[in-house]
Amino acid sequence: MSQNPSVSELTSQYAAQVTADLERNAKEQERIGGEIASLQEQLTALQRDHAVLVSIQQAIDIAPASAEPAAPSADVTVPAPRKKAEAKTGKDKRAGTKTGTRRTARSATAKAAATKPADKAEGAKSAQPTLVDLVRRHLGEQREPRSAAEIATALGAAHPERGVKTTVVRTTLEGLVAKTQAHRTKQGSSVFYTAADASKQAAPSQSEAQPVPTDA
Repeated sequence: MSQNPSVSELTSQYAAQVTADLERNAKEQERIGGEIASLQEQLTALQRDHAVLVSIQQAIDIAPASAEPAAPSADVTVPAPRKKAEAKTGKDKRAGTKTGTRRTARSATAKAAATKPADKAEGAKSAQPTLVDLVRRHLGEQREPRSAAEIATALGAAHPERGVKTTVVRTTLEGLVAKTQAHRTKQGSSVFYTAADASKQAAPSQSEAQPVPTDA
């Protein structure tokens, strides 16, 4: 009569089998991982070599050929069609060089023509008088005192592109007064301005007003 193995013996066998399978699986993973790492290194090296070869190929394709073909030796016979093709290629190259030169000249001419108007505009802008000069000049041309609003209106009409404002003109006038280049007078609640030399020019001296007596 045969004896059946107990449950504990079966459990021990299954445990041993599972342990062996786990070890075998881990070793297989380790082996495959090593192969993958080696293949990855090989792939990286191949990609690097590929990039180098592509750059060399591009450099060879872009490098200009010699303008003059090498003179054949006496022992080498060059077919006639090849000579015609080389001569035609040389003509094409020279024609391309002339065309490129003309294009460069036209580009430089167009650039210079575009630069000149900008230079003229900058020169005209820099040659414009400042607001201080305009205010001082306007005061010098007036014989009567003027208010800031009157001066701003006159300058705005004469120079509409400047956008003259009364507040800015008043500030400029006060600056001229501080520098004794203009005089300020107040009539009631209004303030008027005159040029520094206006009072001297308006009032002649007593010696000039009275005639000099002559001897009888």
